[in-house]
Amino acid sequence: MQSLTGALKVKVSPLWQGVSIAAMTGLAALFLSEHYGAPAMLFALLLGMAVSFLYQSDSPCAKGIDFTGTTVLRVGIVLLGTRIALGDLVTLGWQTALMLAGAIFTTIILGVVLARVFGLQKRFGALTGGSVAICGASAALAISSIMPNSEHKERDTLLTVIGVTAMSTIAMILYPIVVNYLEFDAHNAGVFLGGTIHDVAQVVGAGYSVSPETGDIATLTKLVRVAMLLPVVLIMMVVINRSNKGNHGELPKVPGFLIGFVILMIINSTFNLPAIVLETTNELSRFFLIAAIAAIGMKTNLGKLTEVGLKPIIMIVAETIWIALLILGFVLCS
Repeated sequence: MQSLTGALKVKVSPLWQGVSIAAMTGLAALFLSEHYGAPAMLFALLLGMAVSFLYQSDSPCAKGIDFTGTTVLRVGIVLLGTRIALGDLVTLGWQTALMLAGAIFTTIILGVVLARVFGLQKRFGALTGGSVAICGASAALAISSIMPNSEHKERDTLLTVIGVTAMSTIAMILYPIVVNYLEFDAHNAGVFLGGTIHDVAQVVGAGYSVSPETGDIATLTKLVRVAMLLPVVLIMMVVINRSNKGNHGELPKVPGFLIGFVILMIINSTFNLPAIVLETTNELSRFFLIAAIAAIGMKTNLGKLTEVGLKPIIMIVAETIWIALLILGFVLCS
């Protein structure tokens, strides 16, 4: 027992300071978000970048910050599985689900094409496209976690999170005005809002600002988009693996966090979990992702964010307009 305690202490001691700093930064971000109405992810990024001096090679916080930006991040992604039930696909209808899948994959392809046009890495295009298409900052973190390490990986992740969070907030304000102007019924308004706004929180805010029925459909539509995270990440893993090893590369091993994501999704689809369990896992997932974003912000050199200029912003705006036009066309034609 004593040896076990000693071994645990050896592992935990180098981590607790950095993890505590990231957690406190996440709590501060949540506090500011609740009081000022801006996205918590954005506050976490800004606060993390403000204390980036804590992430130094000789800092006692460095290992814990690294741990939060990787392991805690993956636990947060695993817990996202409790938001999704396979029955959501049936409830929404196969035509809408098929349309959402098409919109997601074409948005990712657009991101890759735009990255090539702008002279950026195709992986960056896949990162922005996947984030816009699926679930904003959460998707950015999940996609980034399976990409190979590179000099600009964390910078690109931060740029994507900042961009999709800003666009999601703008969409939350503007899109309810659009659906009211076009006189959409509750179902069509919900499909449009849930199919186009990037982050779950902004979808909920926009949907219920129109009507309770619109909010329900918007949330359901958004959760179907979130369910697409798994196949998209798996496909990206195969593509990245083959581009690194050639056409004869072996299929990559599925990361443990994706397996955990699927297990929780199946459990949530099979059993009627108590509301307290779902609420707790959702809140934990949100907090873990916010703490991870804060940790990534601490690891970022602010000067490097300005190196790529306006190109990422143009890409994210173009991808946002693209998926909005696709979903709008589907709603108008249905």
